Amino acid sequence: MAIISTKNHSLGKHDLLRASTDPKEAQEDGPELNVRPVSLNDYIGQTELKELLKIAISAAKSRQSPLDHLLLYGAPGLGKTSLALTIAQEMGVNCKITSAPALERPRDVAGLLVSLQAGDVLFIDEIHRLPPVAEEMLYPAMEDFRLDITIGKGQSARIRSVKLPPFTLVGATTRIGALSSPLRDRFGFVQHLRFYTTAELTQVVLRSAKILQISIDVAGAEAIAARSRGTPRIANRLLKRVRDYAQVKGDGKIDRAIATTALELFRVDPQGLDWTDRQLLTVLIEKFRGGPVGLEALAAATGEDSQTIETVYEPYLLQIGYLQRTPRGRVASPAAYQHLGYVTQSELFPS
Repeated sequence: MAIISTKNHSLGKHDLLRASTDPKEAQEDGPELNVRPVSLNDYIGQTELKELLKIAISAAKSRQSPLDHLLLYGAPGLGKTSLALTIAQEMGVNCKITSAPALERPRDVAGLLVSLQAGDVLFIDEIHRLPPVAEEMLYPAMEDFRLDITIGKGQSARIRSVKLPPFTLVGATTRIGALSSPLRDRFGFVQHLRFYTTAELTQVVLRSAKILQISIDVAGAEAIAARSRGTPRIANRLLKRVRDYAQVKGDGKIDRAIATTALELFRVDPQGLDWTDRQLLTVLIEKFRGGPVGLEALAAATGEDSQTIETVYEPYLLQIGYLQRTPRGRVASPAAYQHLGYVTQSELFPS
């Protein structure tokens, strides 16, 4: 299988970069390229989704037809791109990768679609950011494998239809609510990627450590996994930072003590909160008496962009129950008070 990416803008926005998934070739470019799973069996987590995909892939291969279009949504770093690559690997076809902001003009979409071969997987990241014109061009392509091109302008304009080979569109988004209904309804599968458990992330860390040739024991992997906010991308990032610490301050081996010391140095606490997370909760408690407070007021008080708070920091704080959204605004939960070492709200702010 070949990966064809249009995300690498250093080659020119519309150039295609080919990369092989052959382990020997990947090793020449650096071991980090091997961290992504190459099959559904290697893909850790999302157990129910994997079972569904195995059935769908087996049925599609028996019919000798492409897999139905698939929409994946969930928080960043949960493996949407990796899943698209493994699907292409399982189907034995090429995977073309692009992002919605790169498809600015109709010819960008047209050039991508006409370059597809039968059965190829087309992966569009952040698909909710597709321009309306590009989105409308995808409708006939997804339903009838047809590309409608308008030639000319005004009264002399005419539409020419170009037949496309059957393909599978895999869309990924962190904001499924921002997707238009006509586009969302054209996907045969709409699946949510959930956050990972600590046990699943421990497997992710151990697998990545083996690939990156890092010496680590299970306890060290568990310490990293527990602070990874349920996200494989964060787990792999923390693993590399702990590796650096172990090489400089230790003998290169990662155990629980080394992992804990390193992560405390990087200001990642046992719940996976970083400095910004704690600052957000601290400001909410100390300046706004624990809330409720509006998003814009909270953003102004912390110096963070409101969209960043809403899309980057809030999802995890909501998931672990430290933050609550109410009709009147954001409220810090009793668990947040306890985690930050505050007394209860009634004791801190007596009426």
